Parts: sequence; C-alpha cells; structure tokens
Amino acid sequence: MKHNTTDRLVNFDIQAFQADLIDWYDKEQRDLPWRKDRDPYKVWVSEIMLQQTRVDTVIPYFNRFITEFPTLESLADADEERVLKAWEGLGYYSRVRNLQAGVKEVKASYHSKVPNTPDEISKLKGVGPYTTGAILSIAYGVPEPAVDGNVMRVLSRILSIWNDIAKVKTRQLFEGIVREIISKDNPSHFNQALMELGALICVPGKPACLLCPVQQHCRAFREGVQAELPVKSKKKAPRPLSMSAAVILDDSGKILIHKRPSKGLLANLWEFPNHESVVEFNTQKQQLSEFLKEEHSIDVKLSTQFTTIQHIFSHLVWNISVFEGTLIGGFEDQEDFKLVTRSELETYAFPVSHQKIFKDFLKVMN
Repeated sequence: MKHNTTDRLVNFDIQAFQADLIDWYDKEQRDLPWRKDRDPYKVWVSEIMLQQTRVDTVIPYFNRFITEFPTLESLADADEERVLKAWEGLGYYSRVRNLQAGVKEVKASYHSKVPNTPDEISKLKGVGPYTTGAILSIAYGVPEPAVDGNVMRVLSRILSIWNDIAKVKTRQLFEGIVREIISKDNPSHFNQALMELGALICVPGKPACLLCPVQQHCRAFREGVQAELPVKSKKKAPRPLSMSAAVILDDSGKILIHKRPSKGLLANLWEFPNHESVVEFNTQKQQLSEFLKEEHSIDVKLSTQFTTIQHIFSHLVWNISVFEGTLIGGFEDQEDFKLVTRSELETYAFPVSHQKIFKDFLKVMN
C-alpha cells in the first residue's frame, strides 16, 4: 500500500527511535579504522572509498592509503601516478582524482582545514550531498543528512515509503526526512547508526528483522512488506564489448605498456595494448596488430592466445582475448607507450582487468 509522504512522520516517535538506534550503535558498532578519530580528512577518504565498494574490501586500502598519505597536505602534494597506484584495484578511479582535486582546493583556499559548513564543503570537487553530510555530521557534529542506499533502504522500511529510490527526487525526499528525525545531540552516531543498520541488519532482500533494534518503529515489519522495500527501478543491462589485448615483449624482455587518455573511462591508468574487436573483419589478432602498426607505428608479431578476461562495469562488459606478442624492429618511447622492466611495471597503476592479464601471463611464463 502506498503512503502519502506528507504525513509520513505522524505518530512516529522520533525521540524513541533516536534513542533505540543510537543505543544499539554504541554497543554494536564495528571496529573500523576510520572510526578511531574524527579527523575530517580521514572521514572524507573513507567515505569516498566506501562509495560502490564493500567495507571489508575498503579496510586494507584505507590503511595503506593513510599510511602513504597521512595528512591532507601529503595527498594534495602527491604525484597523481603515486595516488593512482595507491588506489589501484579499488576501481572507479574518478573518485580518487576528484578526492585529490578536492584536497588541493582545501589546501589552497582553507589553509588545509576541511571546511565545516554545507555551503563551503559542497563546492569541493567530488563532494556531493551524501559526502557533505557524512563529513559534517561525523567529523564536526553538524546535523546534516547523509543519505546513501543503505539509509534509503532502512527508512523506506521504517516509514513504509514506496517511492523509487533510483530517482533524484526520492533521495531529496529522504534528505528532508533525515533533517526532521536526526539527533541534534549526536548527529555523528545517528547517521553512522543508520548506515550500520543498513549494512548489518536491514540488508537487501531478507532483512534480519528479529535482530533489529528499531523493529518496534518499523511500519514495513508491521505490515509484513519489508522484503518488498525499497522500490528501485532496474538499470539497463551492461553492453558487451569484444576486445583483444596483448602482452608484448622486446628482445631484452621489457614489456610494452600504454597510458589511457586523460579523460573518460579509467583515465590516466596504464594497460597492455588493446583494441576493440569488430567481428566482421579479420581475426582479433590481426585487428590488434594492424591497429598498433597503422595508428601508432608499432610493429608486433602476435602468437598464442593465453587467456580470456571478462570485466564488468556498470554500463559495459569487457570480454578480452589476450595474446602473447613480440616487438619487431626498434621502438622509442612515445607519450602514451613505453617499454618497462618487470620491476618497473610494479610502479604503474593498472585497472583490475589488466592486473589479471599480467597474473595469467606470469602463470604461462612459469
């Protein structure tokens, strides 16, 4: 049954909900490294990492990243190649580019102190409404909403709201709700508790309602519709793309690598030479060798296909046929192509798909 959201908080005991939620969080919160202090820089890094990435995956990355860049200034001053390498494997690399651009703004305009007002912080590169609310509430105790998918799922069930959470208007609706129900005394724990509840108890599909600390406040549980919420329209299926790639060595055993363009998917990361395959023309091997010769004046001989890699993006599926190859004739480093030794290869940031390519190549070589 759909509810009119204008009266969504009628007969809803906000204070009791706050108390039950925060009390549970204080007792049951996970021991996570970014919760050790309320350093706004560390909160910022953790929240950017946690976008579209699981907590268990983020923990070791966060620890390494903070060891590498312990202060806002150290990240602002770092070479981008080093930053990308520290992020390597987390994916969605535009996140870390925006993060570095944002901390540079803070260093230049705010004397390296993360601003503590919604107006200032929301203008920083890559800082949207969620990250704004998370930093302000967690680090500074400002009662700002931090609405992500977890929070929308929890509140959809608590208040039995049937609006499509994939729509911007629905996110704005939930931001308005959180402004009304957030604890003014402890907004940090309130927002983190909502996120934690969504991660541990009020999970997608079948929530653990019998363990829920705010079950008595939940309208969806009373109505028996918790498994049907939240409402979320489906995205289009990702488009498959056939590709060919090669690990190409010269006579000395150096490996040819290519730097991706500075804009677009996986910008500025390094990869092995590759090309989109067109089914109607020649073989994948021929297409790749002809592409390298005609477009980049690089003459190669490709031999055995040694692996196939599939990598799924939100909008694309790469199906990559991977070949061994050797460089023919001389080669001089170009702006976006260079030869490197195996040890040098370790210093360059590669997307996960091309990390897998090299792992499979090493298996073949051994």
